[in-house]
Amino acid sequence: MSEPVVFDKKPCIIELEAGTYWWCRCGRSQNQPFCDGAHTGTDIEPLKFEVPERKRFALCLCKHTKHEPHCDGQHSCILS
Repeated sequence: MSEPVVFDKKPCIIELEAGTYWWCRCGRSQNQPFCDGAHTGTDIEPLKFEVPERKRFALCLCKHTKHEPHCDGQHSCILS
């Protein structure tokens, strides 16, 4: 099983419009926090999530959250 790459050790604070988004789970996307297809060749798939109305989010960039796609502070537990 492929392990996600830690893209960053802090969340992406972003305001999103209502719509459908694909959150990068692999950490390889250059379009963080969103998927750009860089997971190809791994067994990691992006997460589809819906935003019903405009809202501000803290999206995980360490890819170890237990509350995908939202940051839950797991980045503070990651060693170097």
